[in-house]
Amino acid sequence: MSLRVDVFTIFPDLVEGFARASLLGRGREAGLLDVRVHDLRATTTDPHRSVDDTPFGGGPGMVLMAEPVFRAVEAVAPPRPLYLLGPGGRRLDQALAARLVEAGGFSLVCGRYEGIDERVRTHLVDSELSIGDYVLAGGEVAAMVVLEVVGRLVPGVMGNEASAGEESFSEGLLEYPQYTRPACFRSWEVPAVLRSGDHARIARWRRAAALVRTVRDRPDLIEVRGGLTAEEQALVESFDPEALGS
Repeated sequence: MSLRVDVFTIFPDLVEGFARASLLGRGREAGLLDVRVHDLRATTTDPHRSVDDTPFGGGPGMVLMAEPVFRAVEAVAPPRPLYLLGPGGRRLDQALAARLVEAGGFSLVCGRYEGIDERVRTHLVDSELSIGDYVLAGGEVAAMVVLEVVGRLVPGVMGNEASAGEESFSEGLLEYPQYTRPACFRSWEVPAVLRSGDHARIARWRRAAALVRTVRDRPDLIEVRGGLTAEEQALVESFDPEALGS
């Protein structure tokens, strides 16, 4: 399986450099990720390669023009859905990331300046995608977040396929606590169960610890799941609270 993602931006080197590094870079080299970064200035026709102009009606800042965006997208016919990165869209989460992988390809438009011509939103893109309720200078950082979240879910990119399924949010829970050597550091010991060699009990401890951590740190996630089931509550109660970090 190969996932294609096209990104449209006025800072292609910024996104391309990120996509060449680490996990994403290895995924591209292996042919698992096909990330194509397009410079919105490449399709401009004026000597200054202009992509922005002052807003009609007045006001501060500059607005990204519709024409360069339309021209860039139409020149390459990228995979759909085509998302505008902005605050008005569906917020990215693990479930949406999984669906984007299943789709086999999608594209991202990075806004800049004071905003983007509304005709891009209403006549070009399919939808809007948000990474959170805060303000960024542009969509490039958001595009990197989307690439990272989605790219690591492509089969083969992470190497160990079990890793993605055990991470935070994979089941609407935070990940269980992780430890490595030494077994005792400054009098703080690794839970005995993790050193027991009893893999079934370790799996049960990890599940219980993930439940406890989520209840403590992100109760909103538990609420979305409809609370703990009777089976989950019994699992948590089967361990010493101190051993679970509660």
